[in-house]
Amino acid sequence: MPDYIPTSDADYSDWLHQFVTYANANLAVLGLVAADVTPLTSASTDFDAAITANDAAVAQAQGTTATKGTKRSVAEGITRPLVAQIQAHPGVTDAQRNSLGITVRSLSRALVDAPTTKPVATVDTSQRLQHTITFVDELTPSSRAKPDGVSGCEIWMKIDGPPPVDPSELRYLATDTRSPYVAGFDGANGGKTAYYMLRWVNTRGETGPWSQTVSATITG
Repeated sequence: MPDYIPTSDADYSDWLHQFVTYANANLAVLGLVAADVTPLTSASTDFDAAITANDAAVAQAQGTTATKGTKRSVAEGITRPLVAQIQAHPGVTDAQRNSLGITVRSLSRALVDAPTTKPVATVDTSQRLQHTITFVDELTPSSRAKPDGVSGCEIWMKIDGPPPVDPSELRYLATDTRSPYVAGFDGANGGKTAYYMLRWVNTRGETGPWSQTVSATITG
């Protein structure tokens, strides 16, 4: 036999309000006195307060996660050009690279050509304030495998305004080694359009040609 108490918190709260209101209005015919219902009235108020607090905590957690992702993207966007500058300096030793925790290039590794193909991206917007970006190579669209010699996919982005006319309008978002990449956003960006351009980067830090621009609305 189904339980008369609803399963979801929201439905139970509505049900409880109706129950308390009706019981208080019909005490005598229900064989009750006010003192019988008072504890339930207090419990209903406490439960509503707990729902409100929980909803606020969930919203704050979503905002905190989005902010963390944004701050990391900014930090990575500063880090990578700096590392590229260090790697290009002829006086830097492998010992210094190890101390920095950056790539030490193996002399025995066969030379890898710069990427010549482009990523193809699709964006899933089904989650609030989140884009899931799936990328594949244009020559192997049915596989998520990266081209030979490629270490990852650089993802660059522009939020709001007209589509970018060239990569100079974009900001670096991340280099992802495995599809898909999940981008989080602050609530203020809800309803805006995000534009993405991607390119492959090989194990030597060399980049390939840019992908076509893809755009998606940030679900608020």
